[in-house]
Amino acid sequence: MADGPDKPPSAPDRLSLVQRLVKDANITEEQARELIALLGTNWPSLMREARFLPKKR
Repeated sequence: MADGPDKPPSAPDRLSLVQRLVKDANITEEQARELIALLGTNWPSLMREARFLPKKR
């Protein structure tokens, strides 16, 4: 069953989101976790804000 809008994602879902954000936005895992903590799990918002972060090397 999918999480509703009022339920935070489960730990495995959040980990998957962190990993996807790290890969797709080329940012660090710490940066990805901070973005998710600030913005929630809305993918377009996460990608938009990730553009302004320094890229990992």
